[in-house]
Amino acid sequence: MSESVKYQEFINQTAYYVKDRLRGCEGGHDWWHVYRVWRMAKHIAVKEKVDILVVELAALLHDIADSKFHNNDEEIGPYLSEQFLLKIGVEKATIEHVVSIIRNISFKNSFDKPAFYSKELAVVQDADRLDAIGAIGIARAFNFGGFKNRPLYDPDSPPKTKMTKEDYQKSDSPTLNHFYEKLLLLKDMMNTTTGKKIAKDRHRYLVKYLERFIKEWEGKL
Repeated sequence: MSESVKYQEFINQTAYYVKDRLRGCEGGHDWWHVYRVWRMAKHIAVKEKVDILVVELAALLHDIADSKFHNNDEEIGPYLSEQFLLKIGVEKATIEHVVSIIRNISFKNSFDKPAFYSKELAVVQDADRLDAIGAIGIARAFNFGGFKNRPLYDPDSPPKTKMTKEDYQKSDSPTLNHFYEKLLLLKDMMNTTTGKKIAKDRHRYLVKYLERFIKEWEGKL
């Protein structure tokens, strides 16, 4: 089997596995979220000198078991990913790199000193963060808020500008607070030139949306 055929087999098998595993998941963290991140990661990777197999596998597997849906267990995703990649015959070095990306990609890990970095992580992380801002990001935020039965907004419950990782994980604040506690911060957390460029436009969209939301909330024309 040629390397190109083997590469495509790895991608096809992984995509099938992830799509099947995430069937029925919350709409902001389902197969279509993974699909968008996968597509965006490939787009960003074109201009970066990266290991494209690592980028694609990490993008596909990055949310295979999001800790917020598994009692904050941060090891279940890396474990499942490692076991799957071993099963389909991916090389050990590639598996280790992919698992390191999955273990370190989440926004919640930004509260700690980075334990790992690679150009491939930078690409996949940017792709994941871009899906959290702009029109899709707004839809995902309110979808998750509804999933958790959180209020849209509460003027008497202001956003927390200084949080620890534990505070962030335990937060049950109104959905609009999430914009200030995470989404509006992502533009300045992008790693790649391509990611930064795309984030600027999506960030502007968020800002305009928030201005309109508050205006309508207060009953202004």
